[in-house]
Amino acid sequence: MADRTDIKAARAALGEVLKDMRAGVAFTGAGISTECGIPDFRSPGGLWTRNRPIPLDEFLASRAMRTEAWRRRFAMEEAFGSAEPGRGHRAIARMLADGRLIGVVTQNIDGLHQASGVPAADLVELHGNSTYATCLDCDTRYELDWVRECFDAAGGAAPDCPDCGGPVKTATISFGQAMPVGEMIRARRMAQQCDVFLAIGSSLVVYPAAALPLEAKQAGATLVILNREPTDLDPYADLVIHADIGDVLDGLHGTPAPTER
Repeated sequence: MADRTDIKAARAALGEVLKDMRAGVAFTGAGISTECGIPDFRSPGGLWTRNRPIPLDEFLASRAMRTEAWRRRFAMEEAFGSAEPGRGHRAIARMLADGRLIGVVTQNIDGLHQASGVPAADLVELHGNSTYATCLDCDTRYELDWVRECFDAAGGAAPDCPDCGGPVKTATISFGQAMPVGEMIRARRMAQQCDVFLAIGSSLVVYPAAALPLEAKQAGATLVILNREPTDLDPYADLVIHADIGDVLDGLHGTPAPTER
């Protein structure tokens, strides 16, 4: 295990693992986006310490809960709307562009992997995406600007789908909502086929997504966990690094980090 403060040693240890990687998978959680100004969920001061998550059944049963869900989403827009990909996102995008990753699996809903250049065909979003909305009844897609216009025009009330009257929700997976079957199949296939599984910025406590690192390990992959805090899966990993994600990944692969302009 690399010490939290020894970034040089962490980079060296990770570099040794990655030098022969030809079919890696990057699996990311909220920790990769915190340097971008997006708070995580579980840590002190995280989103769930300030607001209890709204389960799907409550969202469906109560217009007041739907309105509250949209109020929270719009309140988060300052962070989400202005966020840019961080050093970790850009490093992953470079590895993918170099042909060393077979894909990226993310628990995040912020759209920053796409913004960093990861093509949709190579990305699995297990928990959906908060940058647009869908009708839960007919699956019609709606952009957030449209939802906000309807919300404001109704005096701060959640809109319904104009096509079928169904509830409109961010395209994310809420508590009590089924995981997307197709995305889980793609993610498991990647886990079973990769030679290195990089778990980056995830607390590894939300299942079934958190089972993917062990599935990759059982299929013969080298398991790397890079996270600021310990996880329950640390004992199973071949390499564990407790350090800042951007500090470790920035420029790791011999590609200079983009210069800020």
